[in-house]
Amino acid sequence: MIGMIRGRLVDRLPSGEVLIDVGGVGYRVVVAPATLTTVAPPGEEIVLHTHLHVREDALILYGFPTRDERVCFEALIGARGVGPALALAILSVHSPSSLRRLLAEGDVDALTLVPGVGKKTAAKLVLELASRLDVPDLADLDELVRPGPRATSARRDVGDALTGLGYAPEEIRSVLSDLSPEGEAEELLREALHRLAAARR
Repeated sequence: MIGMIRGRLVDRLPSGEVLIDVGGVGYRVVVAPATLTTVAPPGEEIVLHTHLHVREDALILYGFPTRDERVCFEALIGARGVGPALALAILSVHSPSSLRRLLAEGDVDALTLVPGVGKKTAAKLVLELASRLDVPDLADLDELVRPGPRATSARRDVGDALTGLGYAPEEIRSVLSDLSPEGEAEELLREALHRLAAARR
């Protein structure tokens, strides 16, 4: 099994893949949207931790900037009803530390921030993933989660979601400072996306 790939980035493909030249062989690797926008520019070296997904009709490489993201991806696709596309969508909204925190807290609402995940699906995933991932104590997670220990759980979830969607740290800090300190994560995320879209016009 291919566990890591190191080579020269040739191109970012519209299909959500990167093309990597390794010794004259071009490997197409599927990555999350956030990874696609943050990898090194074409011509520079890139290192990705990989998972080889075997289907009847294809062998597909999925790539991740950290080993922990790959571990979470493999735990996700091992859950019932979660395929690679949904697993990538979850990791685009929730970083590994954010995912472990919401599992430790049993935060079903945070998972529903992922497009295509309803409350019933989220509740099943929280139960199943908690046994598949190594979820530390909440006190240990406090040091890992953005954007800081004073953030409310909902605002923290919104920050992680915006990071996964590729927004810059300064944009996230600015929009979080303008959001109401109260409210559900879904409501705050919609407001944040509306403000960010307006700011980019």
